[in-house]
Amino acid sequence: MNFNLRQAVLNNITGHSSNQLEQTIVDAIERGEEKMLPGLGVLFEVYWQHADENEKLQMLETLEEGLK
Repeated sequence: MNFNLRQAVLNNITGHSSNQLEQTIVDAIERGEEKMLPGLGVLFEVYWQHADENEKLQMLETLEEGLK
């Protein structure tokens, strides 16, 4: 059986409003369950693919600061 987790996550959230996406992100973080990490990774991937260079730089700076 070939299961594409990335595609499953995308199918699950495609068409969601920004409020629904925020609820998904907050819920995943608050629960702290390992099984939620791939979904957050897919959301980050979508963000990264659609961000301009300034947005990417800002994200990297935010991550760097958060990891200090």
